Amino acid sequence: MAIDQQSELRGEMRYSEPMSRYTSWRVGGLASSLYRPADLEDLSVFLGRLPNDEPLFWLGLGSNLLVRDGGIPGTVIATQGMLDELDVMSSEAGVDSCDDKNKEYSEVVIRVEAGVSCAKVARFASRLSLIGVEFLAGIPGTMGGALAMNAGAFGGETWDHVIAVETIDRMGEVRTRKPQEFEVGYRSVKGADDEWFVAAHLRLIKGDAKLAQSRIKELLDERNNKQPIGLPSCGSVFRNPDNDHAAVLIEAVGMKGECIGGACVSDKHANFIINTGSATANDIEMLINKIMDTVEQERGVRLVPEVKIVGKKVAELEKGNT
Repeated sequence: MAIDQQSELRGEMRYSEPMSRYTSWRVGGLASSLYRPADLEDLSVFLGRLPNDEPLFWLGLGSNLLVRDGGIPGTVIATQGMLDELDVMSSEAGVDSCDDKNKEYSEVVIRVEAGVSCAKVARFASRLSLIGVEFLAGIPGTMGGALAMNAGAFGGETWDHVIAVETIDRMGEVRTRKPQEFEVGYRSVKGADDEWFVAAHLRLIKGDAKLAQSRIKELLDERNNKQPIGLPSCGSVFRNPDNDHAAVLIEAVGMKGECIGGACVSDKHANFIINTGSATANDIEMLINKIMDTVEQERGVRLVPEVKIVGKKVAELEKGNT
């Protein structure tokens, strides 16, 4: 992508921005600065003007994320609702236009920018009779976050459908990369350093739109019945161990309903921690650590957090100011 670095910035910059406004747990300290790019071109210009040593943090929907009470130094790039293009790219061959609505293809490639919610991708695909990504309706995040952690639900995983990704580096250069350039595992993706996902190319197959929409409804009903929807949480806190379930282990050691401050293990689903209204990020992190220690002591399994914990603790921030 050739970008004129003399272009005027069109996005929005905010300083000392409370991260509690952007996280599903509704906790978190201040971001030193937060930039909401107007589009991918604007983001490229913005990155090209940042100092090379400026710390960067990329923010999607703010789910699956715990920002500590001391906040985030450097610059936060907020993509949700900003990098929001979602389009059909091509047919199976990768060359024919899909503008001809009367022409049928067995496979279709769609391009999804990082700020598009996973639920929107699932609905978009089903309307076009494209199947395979219904599970995305149950992931409370954006495509950027789903790519970064290989998000999954109800037996499906994001990278099962990826045929290419677009990344951007610190200089604002956009590249297209293939899946084989990444190490993709269970809730884990490793790639080039100092590059971030800005779009995905997903290959989907033609199917029955009504069945796809029915499957989405079924998955959402299942989620609503089993999970504490509507309460501030991050979704599942821990990865499932091999041949086991984190929720089962947590419940087995009697930690359902356990609280530290305003943070409590959900009575409905033990792998959820909810903010009852007064929780701090420190309350939540202490409860996470207590769960891991208790399960390890009593069941011999060390749970691994699925949630990403970032930022500084208040004590660290105060120490740095002395």
